Amino acid sequence: MQVYFIDNDDFFQNRETLVDGKGVEYDDNDERSIFFVRGVLETIKKLRWVPDVIHCHGWFTALAPIYIKKGYKDDPCLKNAKVIYSVYDEDFKKPFNEGFSEKLRFDTIGDKEIEDVKKRGKMDFVNLTKLAIDYSDGVVQGSENIHKELDKYITDKKIPYLGYSPDFENNVEKIDEFCDKIDA
Repeated sequence: MQVYFIDNDDFFQNRETLVDGKGVEYDDNDERSIFFVRGVLETIKKLRWVPDVIHCHGWFTALAPIYIKKGYKDDPCLKNAKVIYSVYDEDFKKPFNEGFSEKLRFDTIGDKEIEDVKKRGKMDFVNLTKLAIDYSDGVVQGSENIHKELDKYITDKKIPYLGYSPDFENNVEKIDEFCDKIDA
């Protein structure tokens, strides 16, 4: 198995993952997430991988679906990729900074997409997850409990959904059905 690391001295060196040593969320988590997601997608392009499915786990990857579906929509490596987003029982307390939506601007992520993001209001955990869901082909519930508002949002979206199961080995049929819906 090959493993690749996305690194940046300013964003990741000598820092904890999402919070500092005192448990305070970093002010630049929005920029760190953008850098990470775009770094992964640029690596896919550089290595000429053509993934059938890209499975994004957790809020730090929540921007990947909009970048894949809009920013890289014409890229030969990514244009046909299906996106699955896994929602977990996680949260962040500090909404992304003012001006976050403008930081997303990239190639074919233009005024329309930026306005869509702005209309959502402050980019907190729930709104960020909704953004990810809106640009995903399917959603997996990765934790037994997720935010109630997100649970309802997923149901209302009527996109392929794989509910939580502590025992995926005994739910192969449900997983197959989910994958078939994504592939349709």
